[in-house]
Amino acid sequence: MDDSKQKYIKKLEEISHVSIEEAKKILVEQARNEAKADIARIIRESEEEARLTSSKRAREILGDALAHGALEIVPEYTVSIIKIQDEDIKGRIIGKEGRNIRAFENATGVDVGLDEEGIIRLSSFDSIRREIARRSLEILIRDTRVQPFRIEEVVEQERKEVSRILLEEGEKIAEEAGIFNIHPDLMSILGRFKFRTSFGQNLIVHSLEVTKIGVHLAAEIGANVEITKLGCLFHDIGKVVSDREGSHVQLGVELLQKYKIPREVINCVAEHHQDKPFSSIESVLVYLADAASGGRPGARHEDVEEYVKRIRDMEEIAKKFDGVVDAYAFEAGRELRVVIDPGKLDDIETTITAKRIKDEVDKKLIVPGVVRVTAIREFRTSEPKE
Repeated sequence: MDDSKQKYIKKLEEISHVSIEEAKKILVEQARNEAKADIARIIRESEEEARLTSSKRAREILGDALAHGALEIVPEYTVSIIKIQDEDIKGRIIGKEGRNIRAFENATGVDVGLDEEGIIRLSSFDSIRREIARRSLEILIRDTRVQPFRIEEVVEQERKEVSRILLEEGEKIAEEAGIFNIHPDLMSILGRFKFRTSFGQNLIVHSLEVTKIGVHLAAEIGANVEITKLGCLFHDIGKVVSDREGSHVQLGVELLQKYKIPREVINCVAEHHQDKPFSSIESVLVYLADAASGGRPGARHEDVEEYVKRIRDMEEIAKKFDGVVDAYAFEAGRELRVVIDPGKLDDIETTITAKRIKDEVDKKLIVPGVVRVTAIREFRTSEPKE
């Protein structure tokens, strides 16, 4: 049988002019080429399936994350309304020759509207000022002693009370986000979110929305949830730091460094506007969650943010002049009331300063309409009771 097998192999080699070794090589090469074609086809099919599946899965993850970001907070913007039962109350608030309402507006920095029946309207771009004014006015309405000194006393008292409320609000925000053991001072700064808007979007609403979206994305893709959570909650904290100049990103980074927040979290804050290259997947998630919250239809109104910035700039311009104790913008920036230190400026110097402030505002800011600068210089003295 072996001899017969060898004879057949020899005849096949003679007929085909190919040795058995060469035939083996040809068969192997053919098999390899066929295998390559099959592998390439499988790869193409796998890639297409992966592309379709990943795109669908990404949409599912993002949609689910956005659903988790839904909140039930109703933001306040620039007006507070106090309902009154008796119109005579307005007379007490106005006072003799309007001295009470002037004292109230000067102490709180808000504009008081009494034109509508049954309500008193408090207007200010600064929500913290407006909250202090609202609480103060509610106390004064119940109080029979409505006079300038009493007004200033109540406003100062409520200013301290609002500071306590900021800590409580900060605790609520942190609890809602699932974050604990934050420094009390940092908690109070978080509480300012209640009284701050960003492009017309309340900062509590925005920050909690970003946090919930970011946490869900991090959990889905296996990123560090705690780093993402802190990065999302603190990403805009620089917007409520008002005692220093700089971008909100820079101010936020400096503040978190002061309170020894982990470097990974600080990087998320520093990179959430792509001012620096992303250093981690958590930074990318904070950026994406912020964009998803701020970019959804109806979330933001850029005109409101520009308006607030213009008003703040107007007040800061006035405060830089020598002798100016404080400054408040009213009527959407059409009136600027300046409180003068009577010990530094006399009547003539006050008039000159008001003119210089108006010229500076006109030069540096684009304000629709005419800006009226009202300088208030009032000298008071009182003797202690015997």
